Amino acid sequence: MKSELKKQLRAKAHALRPVIITGQAGISPSVLFEINSALDHHELIKVRVNAEDREKRREMTGMICTETGAELIQAIGHVITLYRENPDKQ
Repeated sequence: MKSELKKQLRAKAHALRPVIITGQAGISPSVLFEINSALDHHELIKVRVNAEDREKRREMTGMICTETGAELIQAIGHVITLYRENPDKQ
């Protein structure tokens, strides 16, 4: 993804609130299903990753991106911004 597009998506995501909040137990199949559904509908979403340390948050973020096929746009603290283009949406 080009840096110019990422910059535009970060600006667009600034006003968004997290639509999914993960628990301390990690990423479950139901959480991944909800993230996939939100990405299909909105394309650009924020997810709050509740984990105590940075390394655990990085692991959870990587798992989310891998499992959903989403692109990580930004990660600030516990909140990550994800983007996945929906080919059915114009």
